[in-house]
Amino acid sequence: MPPLIEKAERARQFARAIASDLAMYNEAKLAQGIQDDTLFDLMNDEIEEGRKHFMSRVTPEIGSTNLYDRALVDILLKQRGQNIKSKIW
Repeated sequence: MPPLIEKAERARQFARAIASDLAMYNEAKLAQGIQDDTLFDLMNDEIEEGRKHFMSRVTPEIGSTNLYDRALVDILLKQRGQNIKSKIW
């Protein structure tokens, strides 16, 4: 097993890669969740699986930050969601 990620910038990149994979492999759920404003409920299982993966690869100090959650918002909503019609924007 590779060593745990200790640097915040590397952990941020890793979190964003996980979020990108979630978006890429769940495009239909992502679009539906944004349209209906149910994204985090609809993709809960996938998001939590990604969180477990993230937490297994970073130090506890990094894991206690909000890097993973910020990556989800940045990638799933800001980047991928801006072209999807939604009642929230």
